[in-house]
Amino acid sequence: MNVSRRHLMATGLAGIALPQIAFAKNATEITWDDLLPPGLPYSEIIGEGEMNEATDTWRPIFDDNATKLNPALDGAYIKMPGYIIPFDATTAGVTSFVLVPYVGACLHTPPPPANQLVFVKTKTPWPGDNLWDPVWVTGQMQHAIQSTEVGDTGYEMVADHMEVYEW
Repeated sequence: MNVSRRHLMATGLAGIALPQIAFAKNATEITWDDLLPPGLPYSEIIGEGEMNEATDTWRPIFDDNATKLNPALDGAYIKMPGYIIPFDATTAGVTSFVLVPYVGACLHTPPPPANQLVFVKTKTPWPGDNLWDPVWVTGQMQHAIQSTEVGDTGYEMVADHMEVYEW
């Protein structure tokens, strides 16, 4: 039997790729409480606030607990529910957003602390007609404290998969 070099290379590469597909990562399902470091109760991250007279808005003032993140989530492949506050959108849909724990967070109320907000970039745009639906977001989580227009975020995720959250 005469086997070509191209056939051997293709077979070898397939042999390398198949085990990776077979052992694809399963996402760990988390809740918003899991974003807090172990031992830090939510009641210790709520801050006082101040009224901005110029904009007629109330902004919370959080202490250092608001930016404490769960070390186990840095680099973890997770699945979590939440609501979308869109940032970047195209005609195909939303490509980046802040994932928030409840409807209206950051828009109609003061933003939650940074360790309760996740900045998400999508691999596939999320349809713009589903923005008020709760969603499941699956992807790799990273620690990434950053300031956005709606509030400071503590985490960043690249979404591999999204779907509507069903009760």
